[in-house]
Amino acid sequence: MSEPQLHSSIVAMVSLASGIAANHPAMGQCQLDRLRQAGVPEGQIALVIEIARHIRDEAAEKLDAAFDEAAGLTPPTETAVAAEGESCGCSTTKSGQSCC
Repeated sequence: MSEPQLHSSIVAMVSLASGIAANHPAMGQCQLDRLRQAGVPEGQIALVIEIARHIRDEAAEKLDAAFDEAAGLTPPTETAVAAEGESCGCSTTKSGQSCC
């Protein structure tokens, strides 16, 4: 039995989002073209970009905070300690869109 295939627009969205979140230098131009050619509304594309940027920025902030704490630049915080036990860590983007 073969695995079900994802629609090409879903693959393009996942690729675009992961490229943004990973700071990939290609910046998703190919995926943007594919999504537009597939007729994906601009609002949905903008939402994917917003969520991906939010996840990227949040990861960078947490990494910086952990590094600063390890380097002794800041004292340990209750928030950082509590975040270690979280499995989801779901938050919202600037526009209020959930990233989960």
